[in-house]
Amino acid sequence: MRRKKRTAFVADRALAARQALRRLTARYDNVPPDKAEVIVALGGDGFMLQTLHRFMGHELPIFGMNRGTVGFLMNRYDEEDLETRIAAAETHTLRPLHMRSVDLRGRVRNALAINEVSLLRESRQAAKIRVTIDAVVRMEELVCDGVLLATPSGSTAYNLSAHGPIIPVGSNILALTPISAFRPRNWRGALLPSSAKIRFDILQHKKRPVSAVADSTEVRDVIRVDIIQERVRAVQIMFDPEHNLEERILSEQFEH
Repeated sequence: MRRKKRTAFVADRALAARQALRRLTARYDNVPPDKAEVIVALGGDGFMLQTLHRFMGHELPIFGMNRGTVGFLMNRYDEEDLETRIAAAETHTLRPLHMRSVDLRGRVRNALAINEVSLLRESRQAAKIRVTIDAVVRMEELVCDGVLLATPSGSTAYNLSAHGPIIPVGSNILALTPISAFRPRNWRGALLPSSAKIRFDILQHKKRPVSAVADSTEVRDVIRVDIIQERVRAVQIMFDPEHNLEERILSEQFEH
């Protein structure tokens, strides 16, 4: 018989999540996060990202149940047999992107992104961005509303909305996707190995200001952004076996 894992419940501020928290903690043992072996997150995908960032480096797997609007990273909500579900869940290790940005004043900011790093224009002027991959300039000038670099787990989020490709988990590939590219007009992006070192230089940065966003961390008025995949820090996310992350990503490609 499997031993029950010490569980900590955390919830979004939304009413549905708070109500679920009260019901679940009345039914199951709830320990502080620093005493837990697994975290149960109640909310939507946004809250799951917050929770993954919060516990990054703690080596705690996180099992999400959807009490929000979007639930791609969440399991279905069900109060029955939760301990059995957690014991049977499949665990996926996700390695975030490490963004190092330099702004107009020379200030350096580091941030991690589990889904994507996005560069976005700040004004009515289109951005002009030079794209360098592994010290080789691949695009001298990309004129666009922005550009993003997505992980496999993030490929179904903003990347998909920007018409980027969906990437299978475990493929060791990143998606480089333009956002409303004006020139080159027909460029649709590129698939890069996860070992790639990506640099974005913002051209005419005073006239055409750009912000960089790593998940929910925004840096304004950047002039350069370097991105690599993190090799040390990682997060663990749990899914029911019948609806694991690979299946979700595969299914997403056949939905209309």
